[in-house]
Amino acid sequence: MQRYILFRVGQSILALLVLTVVVFTLARVSGDPLDVLLPLEATPADAARVRAAWGLDRPIHVQYFTFLGNALKGDFGESLRIRGRTAISLVLERLPNTAALAGVAVIVAVVVAIPIGVLSAVKKDTPLDYIGKTIALFGQSLPAFWLGLMMMWIFAVQLGWFPVSGKEHGALSFILPAIAIGWFQVAALMRLVRSSMLDVLDTEYVKLARIKGVPEWKVVWKHCLRNAAIAPFTYFALIIGSLLVGSVSIEFVFAWPGVGRLAVDATAARDFPVVQAVVITFCLVYIVANLLVDIAYAYVDPRIRYS
Repeated sequence: MQRYILFRVGQSILALLVLTVVVFTLARVSGDPLDVLLPLEATPADAARVRAAWGLDRPIHVQYFTFLGNALKGDFGESLRIRGRTAISLVLERLPNTAALAGVAVIVAVVVAIPIGVLSAVKKDTPLDYIGKTIALFGQSLPAFWLGLMMMWIFAVQLGWFPVSGKEHGALSFILPAIAIGWFQVAALMRLVRSSMLDVLDTEYVKLARIKGVPEWKVVWKHCLRNAAIAPFTYFALIIGSLLVGSVSIEFVFAWPGVGRLAVDATAARDFPVVQAVVITFCLVYIVANLLVDIAYAYVDPRIRYS
């Protein structure tokens, strides 16, 4: 057990280290931040002075190791776009909004996916099952940003039921972006529930319960769903990380004041410190979620070991 956990922790640390290299490199592919920081009339002397002040004149490998050492201390530097603000403070300021949106999206995914997945399995090859398969097909095929734009146009612009953007309207502001960001997870979770339920419904103990006269609703929702919930529960633990990472396009579409929109704005402004802080924060959340699931699996299933 301890060997397995240490191995997975080591893999997670290695993954984070590789990600820092990738993030550091890609952040600089977008161009020179001095093009944004300096006015058009700036002289070469001004450019050299600003470059030296931000440490951009040092060799790239020196910049990386400086970045890595500071990142280990939680210091991603000062924002190039918003003077006087550190990159990590901007991320932490926006993170609650992204987490709240992801939380509502998780609720949407669970409330919609589990009942449809169960009923689709129980009513296999019926019109209800085909409706569930269609929902899953569209859910995993439609891009989240396109779905968000369509819902915004129909329910916000045409019908006026919901606000177009922002979060100033309270609970109503969460509905459209949460559905847009969570619909892919609805489709994936529904298919997983359906598949697990089909496996359980064909077991001997379920047949025995029906022979003994146990009510059908109790067989399905108590006995079958409880035993079929292992695989969906594992995926559910990963949904949170996926929703945080996948929030970028939806937050931009709905002008949601979260970390995803901060990443888009920082990328457009070539704000390297903020881009690096955002991406590494997202990666850290996702890697930790995967690590916790793997460790939980080791306790649930003793067969999972590394020799």
